[in-house]
Amino acid sequence: MHDLIIRGGLLVDGSGAPARHADVAVDGDRITAVTDPGDRDLGRARRVIEAEGAVVTPGFVDVHTHYDAQVTWDPELTPSSWHGVTTVVMGNCGVGFAPVRPTDHQRLIELMEGVEDIPGAAMHEGISWEWETFEEYLDALERRRWMLDVGTQLPHGALRAYVMGDRATGPADADDIAAMAAHARRALEAGALGVSTSRTPLHRSIDGELVPGTTADASELLALAGAIAAAGHGVFQCAIHHPEVPASFAWLRQVAAVTGGPVVFNLNQPDVAPDLWRTDLALCEEAARDGLRVLAQVAGRPVGILQCWEATVHPFVACPTWREITRLPEAERRARLADPDVRRRLVTEEPDPVSRFQHFVTRTWEKLWVFDDEADYEPDPADSLAARAAREGRSPAELAYDHLCAHEGRGLLYFPLFNYANHDLDHLWELHRHPCTRMGLADAGAHCGAIADGGMPTFMLQYWARDRQRGPRLDLEWVVHRQTRQTAELYGLDDRGLVAPGLRADLNVIDLEALSVERPRLAHDLPTGARRYVQRASGYRATVCAGEVTVGDDEPTGAVPGRLIRGPQRH
Repeated sequence: MHDLIIRGGLLVDGSGAPARHADVAVDGDRITAVTDPGDRDLGRARRVIEAEGAVVTPGFVDVHTHYDAQVTWDPELTPSSWHGVTTVVMGNCGVGFAPVRPTDHQRLIELMEGVEDIPGAAMHEGISWEWETFEEYLDALERRRWMLDVGTQLPHGALRAYVMGDRATGPADADDIAAMAAHARRALEAGALGVSTSRTPLHRSIDGELVPGTTADASELLALAGAIAAAGHGVFQCAIHHPEVPASFAWLRQVAAVTGGPVVFNLNQPDVAPDLWRTDLALCEEAARDGLRVLAQVAGRPVGILQCWEATVHPFVACPTWREITRLPEAERRARLADPDVRRRLVTEEPDPVSRFQHFVTRTWEKLWVFDDEADYEPDPADSLAARAAREGRSPAELAYDHLCAHEGRGLLYFPLFNYANHDLDHLWELHRHPCTRMGLADAGAHCGAIADGGMPTFMLQYWARDRQRGPRLDLEWVVHRQTRQTAELYGLDDRGLVAPGLRADLNVIDLEALSVERPRLAHDLPTGARRYVQRASGYRATVCAGEVTVGDDEPTGAVPGRLIRGPQRH
């Protein structure tokens, strides 16, 4: 008798092969049988999930998350567990919380708050510092349980702060570099899945400090690469300022040559260089021809900034009148916003001087859209606030104000920051079909007051495999492969991401026709009641992690079979 049988579903097994009807048997934390057409019945099971009319897939493997703090307080690891994810990799972009000296707790929190927009108060309240070294951090995580498995990387920023102290943002000397390389090797040998760094000036602490390592010399990066080579495994992950990717390719190639493994950089399409991604891909192809694995990590949709009255930014956040009312209790502030005089003042007054970036994302009306219940991640330029205002003879600010006051003061505006320079997603269609790219950049756990992309796995199925109307879609089998077997193998997690006997019993049973994501909303469910955007999914009949059903009919079951992943998982 099997522990579990999933019966009658359309199996999309993660390999990219055509879907087929099959039954899947599970015993313990492993898949033990998968039927082929004409095979005999699998027999009885202690539990049967009837999957007729549903799609059965491997659990999703999200390799770009920022749960480094949340893993210490949240066994559900939402939003990922709402969206069929059974494995996450965190520690991306050079930021994290180990290694750390006791005197640097505040510094690393401020760094994470500035780079990833995670409320500092929540981290102060939620993190229980039980470690100093990275190895001790892994030990602390190993004592915890979650709804899904967690792997992590060594963040360069934290490593530099640990080794160099107050000099962490300056040049490293030979002793510093040797010490960092030694720590990195020990972290990898203890179970880190890779090393991450940031090279973009957009990544700064809440006080404006660059992530330590942003301007590090190539010799330092190559020393970290040497640690990966010495440990025998590990991904080198980096965030690079998007226009500077081509200029960075010389050292990316050097790192790949030293490690012998994958080097992964974040690729987004900026408005200032809308076609640069083609150059990036050509450089990746050239590296591949030379036997080097330099891969671009890409998102499934625009990196979209959500704006509402409680969010990090909105079109009136720098207006003097807003500064007068922003700290009022919500009910009182909402009453003031309903006052016609307050409305008149806010829609007509000029914002105070702010950074060019903040002005760009809050006042570029042709790139701002209303975000209603039917969330549109590929909006028509004819529906932007600028275009609507021109048709209606009103100002864009009036339209923005009125919509922010809709939905009982919880109206949303959408600003696609990256990946929407051409006002469509055709370039993402090309990127996701390219052999030198990998799925990622959902940033689950991060950007709490501005972005809600942690539900990307659901969006990929719903939009790219089912709903897209403005251009070609992606095959269902390819979309599943992209975020299961392909991402698992990237980090050496060869025991998962595929529905086959002997592999991990990480599975989803999905009603594809009913699959949807809710309109994002701000919730105050972090420690101290701090805010974050959340976006739940509908259509998950079941999610199974390590053989245990963790989600049933879109609700958590209470099972927490997830464990820390230490190093590659060979099959």
